[in-house]
Amino acid sequence: MQENQKDIYYITGESLKAVENAPFLEKLRAKNYEVLFLVDPIDEYMIQQLKEFDGKKLLSITKDGLKLDESEDEKKTFEELKLKTEDFCKVVKEILGDKIDKAVCSERIVKSPCCLVTGEYGWSANMERIMRAQALRDSSMSMHMASKKIMEINPSNKIIKALVEKVSVDRTDKSIKDFVWLLYESSLLSSGFSLEDPNVFVGRLQNILEAGLSIDTTEEPEIITVKENNVVESNNSTMEQVD
Repeated sequence: MQENQKDIYYITGESLKAVENAPFLEKLRAKNYEVLFLVDPIDEYMIQQLKEFDGKKLLSITKDGLKLDESEDEKKTFEELKLKTEDFCKVVKEILGDKIDKAVCSERIVKSPCCLVTGEYGWSANMERIMRAQALRDSSMSMHMASKKIMEINPSNKIIKALVEKVSVDRTDKSIKDFVWLLYESSLLSSGFSLEDPNVFVGRLQNILEAGLSIDTTEEPEIITVKENNVVESNNSTMEQVD
């Protein structure tokens, strides 16, 4: 550990591959801090009992309340950016509703547009995954321990800056809703959660691709069916005989 690292940081996950590029690590990497990768299922149970080692607290980097040492200049810059994104955070909460507890500016991500963290005393994303896999799990306990997600937004990210500008011009712009939902669903994946409905997520991606490729979505797609006697029928053309 670095001499200026006061606590022991850790992240839990399904595998090394799942955690080594997690957005939660971005600021800690920039500071060259050490982070424990806990990727065995037993680690989730063990870490709930082990709160301290050698006089240092063990802190999850995926939970709310993580505080990192910052210089006065860094604090000032962050507060300025936070002020600019306050209205956007309110819009995000309005759009996502009870999917998140709140939307706030993040101090833990540097490159990613956003991430989803859990409450300090609730289950982590990995623990939720483990408990969901239990055949005889207590559903009432799951409801109690599954924390509401907090969406942390990176005010320095180009995507977020563009959306902040969009909201300041016209917060009723319909495209803002699609972008926010897409950010939320992609953050679910990058933060270790599961998608509730993958088909909806895929549909949003396809809409973005169609818009980027300037595809006319009002045109009815051609549907081709082959009937008896090798007759091909299309909704956009007449029937024809094929060999």
